[in-house]
Amino acid sequence: MANTPTPPALSRRSFVVGASLAPAFLLAGRHAWADAPEGLASSPLVYLTPIKSNGEESRCKAEIWFAYDGSDIFVVTQPDAWRARAVEQGLARARIWVGDFGVWTRSDGAFRQAPELMATGSIETATDIHAQILGIMGEKYADTGWSRFGEPFRTGLADGSRVMIRYAFDG
Repeated sequence: MANTPTPPALSRRSFVVGASLAPAFLLAGRHAWADAPEGLASSPLVYLTPIKSNGEESRCKAEIWFAYDGSDIFVVTQPDAWRARAVEQGLARARIWVGDFGVWTRSDGAFRQAPELMATGSIETATDIHAQILGIMGEKYADTGWSRFGEPFRTGLADGSRVMIRYAFDG
Protein backbone atom coordinates (compact mmCIF):
# COMPACT_ATOMS: atom_id res chain seq x y z
CA MET A 1 0.00 0.00 0.00
CA ALA A 2 1.49 3.34 -1.02
CA ASN A 3 1.94 6.13 1.45
CA THR A 4 -0.83 8.65 1.02
CA PRO A 5 0.22 12.19 1.84
CA THR A 6 -1.59 13.74 4.75
CA PRO A 7 -3.54 16.82 3.72
CA PRO A 8 -2.51 20.05 5.45
CA ALA A 9 -4.43 21.03 8.55
CA LEU A 10 -7.28 23.43 7.99
CA SER A 11 -6.41 26.80 9.50
CA ARG A 12 -9.03 29.17 10.86
CA ARG A 13 -8.13 31.68 8.14
CA SER A 14 -8.55 29.06 5.40
CA PHE A 15 -11.84 28.03 6.88
CA VAL A 16 -13.17 31.63 7.00
CA VAL A 17 -12.05 32.34 3.42
CA GLY A 18 -13.51 29.05 2.19
CA ALA A 19 -16.74 29.60 4.04
CA SER A 20 -17.13 33.05 2.50
CA LEU A 21 -17.13 31.36 -0.90
CA ALA A 22 -19.77 28.79 0.01
CA PRO A 23 -23.15 30.56 0.08
CA ALA A 24 -25.10 27.56 1.37
CA PHE A 25 -22.75 27.19 4.33
CA LEU A 26 -22.91 30.89 5.05
CA LEU A 27 -26.68 30.94 5.02
CA ALA A 28 -26.66 28.36 7.77
CA GLY A 29 -23.80 29.75 9.84
CA ARG A 30 -23.33 33.49 9.47
CA HIS A 31 -24.65 34.27 12.94
CA ALA A 32 -22.30 31.73 14.48
CA TRP A 33 -19.14 33.56 13.39
CA ALA A 34 -16.82 32.94 16.33
CA ASP A 35 -14.94 36.25 16.08
CA ALA A 36 -18.04 38.47 15.82
CA PRO A 37 -17.68 40.15 19.22
CA GLU A 38 -14.01 40.96 18.61
CA GLY A 39 -14.65 42.19 15.06
CA LEU A 40 -17.65 44.23 16.09
CA ALA A 41 -15.69 45.72 18.97
CA SER A 42 -12.77 46.77 16.78
CA SER A 43 -14.19 47.60 13.35
CA PRO A 44 -15.05 51.23 12.60
CA LEU A 45 -17.62 50.24 9.97
CA VAL A 46 -20.20 47.70 9.01
CA TYR A 47 -21.60 47.28 5.53
CA LEU A 48 -25.24 46.41 5.31
CA THR A 49 -27.99 45.72 2.86
CA PRO A 50 -31.66 44.90 3.38
CA ILE A 51 -32.95 41.56 2.15
CA LYS A 52 -35.89 41.89 -0.24
CA SER A 53 -39.07 39.85 0.14
CA ASN A 54 -37.83 37.43 -2.54
CA GLY A 55 -34.69 36.72 -0.47
CA GLU A 56 -32.29 38.69 -2.67
CA GLU A 57 -30.05 41.49 -1.44
CA SER A 58 -31.19 45.02 -2.12
CA ARG A 59 -29.16 46.99 -4.67
CA CYS A 60 -28.60 49.47 -1.85
CA LYS A 61 -25.62 48.88 0.37
CA ALA A 62 -23.74 51.21 2.66
CA GLU A 63 -20.72 51.49 4.87
CA ILE A 64 -21.90 52.98 8.11
CA TRP A 65 -20.86 53.91 11.62
CA PHE A 66 -22.37 51.64 14.23
CA ALA A 67 -22.41 50.75 17.88
CA TYR A 68 -22.27 47.24 19.29
CA ASP A 69 -23.55 46.78 22.83
CA GLY A 70 -22.37 43.19 23.20
CA SER A 71 -25.68 41.90 21.86
CA ASP A 72 -27.02 44.00 18.97
CA ILE A 73 -25.76 46.41 16.32
CA PHE A 74 -27.19 49.95 16.25
CA VAL A 75 -27.03 52.56 13.49
CA VAL A 76 -28.36 56.10 13.33
CA THR A 77 -29.69 57.39 10.03
CA GLN A 78 -32.25 59.70 8.43
CA PRO A 79 -35.79 58.29 8.48
CA ASP A 80 -35.99 58.51 4.68
CA ALA A 81 -32.75 56.54 4.15
CA TRP A 82 -33.37 53.23 2.40
CA ARG A 83 -32.25 51.19 5.43
CA ALA A 84 -34.87 52.90 7.64
CA ARG A 85 -37.55 52.72 4.96
CA ALA A 86 -36.85 49.00 4.47
CA VAL A 87 -37.43 48.31 8.18
CA GLU A 88 -40.59 50.44 8.17
CA GLN A 89 -41.89 48.52 5.12
CA GLY A 90 -41.38 45.16 6.80
CA LEU A 91 -38.11 44.31 5.03
CA ALA A 92 -36.36 44.01 8.36
CA ARG A 93 -33.83 41.26 7.52
CA ALA A 94 -30.38 42.53 6.61
CA ARG A 95 -27.00 41.13 5.69
CA ILE A 96 -24.15 42.79 7.56
CA TRP A 97 -20.45 42.56 6.79
CA VAL A 98 -17.95 43.57 9.48
CA GLY A 99 -14.79 45.43 8.47
CA ASP A 100 -13.45 48.59 6.89
CA PHE A 101 -13.05 48.62 3.11
CA GLY A 102 -13.78 52.29 2.45
CA VAL A 103 -16.74 53.43 0.37
CA TRP A 104 -18.58 50.30 -0.73
CA THR A 105 -18.94 51.47 -4.35
CA ARG A 106 -15.16 51.83 -4.60
CA SER A 107 -14.30 48.65 -2.70
CA ASP A 108 -14.66 46.36 -5.74
CA GLY A 109 -16.75 44.08 -3.53
CA ALA A 110 -13.92 43.56 -1.00
CA PHE A 111 -16.41 43.88 1.88
CA ARG A 112 -17.97 40.60 0.68
CA GLN A 113 -14.85 38.77 1.91
CA ALA A 114 -15.47 40.09 5.42
CA PRO A 115 -17.31 38.02 8.02
CA GLU A 116 -21.06 38.22 7.50
CA LEU A 117 -23.99 38.17 9.85
CA MET A 118 -27.73 38.06 9.24
CA ALA A 119 -29.82 40.30 11.45
CA THR A 120 -33.32 41.63 11.85
CA GLY A 121 -33.78 45.37 12.17
CA SER A 122 -36.28 47.35 14.19
CA ILE A 123 -36.63 51.05 14.91
CA GLU A 124 -35.41 51.75 18.45
CA THR A 125 -37.45 54.49 20.12
CA ALA A 126 -36.45 54.22 23.78
CA THR A 127 -34.63 57.39 24.81
CA ASP A 128 -32.56 55.57 27.45
CA ILE A 129 -31.27 53.20 24.75
CA HIS A 130 -30.57 56.20 22.49
CA ALA A 131 -28.46 57.76 25.24
CA GLN A 132 -26.60 54.50 25.94
CA ILE A 133 -25.82 53.86 22.26
CA LEU A 134 -24.78 57.46 21.57
CA GLY A 135 -22.41 57.13 24.53
CA ILE A 136 -20.85 54.03 22.95
CA MET A 137 -20.57 55.83 19.60
CA GLY A 138 -19.06 58.88 21.26
CA GLU A 139 -16.26 56.80 22.76
CA LYS A 140 -15.77 54.74 19.61
CA TYR A 141 -15.60 57.69 17.20
CA ALA A 142 -14.02 60.30 19.50
CA ASP A 143 -11.04 60.65 17.16
CA THR A 144 -12.89 60.25 13.86
CA GLY A 145 -15.61 62.88 13.69
CA TRP A 146 -17.88 62.48 16.70
CA SER A 147 -17.34 66.14 17.56
CA ARG A 148 -19.04 66.93 14.25
CA PHE A 149 -21.76 64.25 14.19
CA GLY A 150 -22.54 63.56 17.84
CA GLU A 151 -24.81 66.53 18.44
CA PRO A 152 -26.74 66.14 15.14
CA PHE A 153 -27.31 62.46 16.01
CA ARG A 154 -28.53 63.44 19.51
CA THR A 155 -30.81 66.28 18.41
CA GLY A 156 -31.96 64.35 15.34
CA LEU A 157 -33.13 61.43 17.45
CA ALA A 158 -34.97 63.88 19.71
CA ASP A 159 -36.69 65.81 16.91
CA GLY A 160 -37.34 62.88 14.54
CA SER A 161 -34.92 63.94 11.81
CA ARG A 162 -32.93 60.75 12.57
CA VAL A 163 -33.87 57.26 13.67
CA MET A 164 -31.95 54.53 15.42
CA ILE A 165 -32.12 51.02 13.99
CA ARG A 166 -31.36 48.03 16.20
CA TYR A 167 -30.13 44.94 14.33
CA ALA A 168 -30.55 41.74 16.36
CA PHE A 169 -28.63 38.73 15.07
CA ASP A 170 -30.75 36.00 13.53
CA GLY A 171 -30.39 32.63 15.05
